[in-house]
Amino acid sequence: MAKIVTLGEIMLRLSTPGNERFIQADEFDVCYGGGEANVAVSLANFGHDAEFVTKVPENPIGECALAALRKHNVKVDNVAHGGERLGIYFLETGASMRASNVVYDRAHSSIAAADISDFDFDKIFKDADWFHFTGITPAISDKAAELTEAALIAAKKHGVKVSVDLNFRKKLWTSEKAQKVMTNLMKYVDVCIGNEEDAEKVLGFKPGETDVTIGELNLKGYENIFKQMVDKFNFEYVISSLRVSRSASDNGWSACIYSRDTKEFYHSKEYRAHPIVDRVGGGDSFAGGTICGFVDGKNFKDALEFGVAASALKHTIPGDFNLVTRKEVEALAGGDGSGRVQR
Repeated sequence: MAKIVTLGEIMLRLSTPGNERFIQADEFDVCYGGGEANVAVSLANFGHDAEFVTKVPENPIGECALAALRKHNVKVDNVAHGGERLGIYFLETGASMRASNVVYDRAHSSIAAADISDFDFDKIFKDADWFHFTGITPAISDKAAELTEAALIAAKKHGVKVSVDLNFRKKLWTSEKAQKVMTNLMKYVDVCIGNEEDAEKVLGFKPGETDVTIGELNLKGYENIFKQMVDKFNFEYVISSLRVSRSASDNGWSACIYSRDTKEFYHSKEYRAHPIVDRVGGGDSFAGGTICGFVDGKNFKDALEFGVAASALKHTIPGDFNLVTRKEVEALAGGDGSGRVQR
């Protein structure tokens, strides 16, 4: 069992029931989630020692967020308490040709204003095997970006493997700011995860002749930019999820990976997610599943297949968290996608 640490923001999610629009809703469904928290839940669910580090307000809502993590065996022993509020995001789930819509209400959240002194990173990373963060956390605030780098410095000091999911969020910062901040952080990263938009907006790499909106994936273009990213940042692996959005309810889902050491490029099998129950957290479940594959000792191809299968299953589950078992993931990765009732 590996010890994996993630750092970021957990938020209160308020989503419209079914596929209602915001203007139709008289009530909201409540759950909690956030990029790195979702990854921690996946890893804990697969049996690893997962710890989530954040700061939450000292009020019942902050405690509810932590309770949601504890319920799924995520450790929160080093969470700081204080600050003004828990961040909120509102979700309007789309269908068919109508896209989903997210509205953030997270300004001045506890983690956005957290100080480096709120955390003992030497203690947090003692005996840790892996550290995961996303591009969302540095985008929250300048202080959160400083906090992220402090965590990265401590992780590398303790010999911890580091992964990032680039996760560009245009509602949080510009591409110019993202590139300035994130390029500086890449020197700490061993495994880089993202998609075609993330690579372009966060690091300035664009795969040629790819248009996911019409299902055109130029895999050679991905291989070329992966090699460029390895040359520039010396990543051990570069990974991209590949989402073909036929509609909000119908996606193709696969991934590709490039190994610095073997110079191999590999494209996974593709799954069709249709109809999609909830795609929020799909990328996080992919990152969590792939990290699980690596810390389990799988080769990079099998680790990728485990991640893709895990995230394909996440599309069938409402909420941010991926609540699937290893057995279910391994069955799907092994070819059983029948969905037959298990009796």
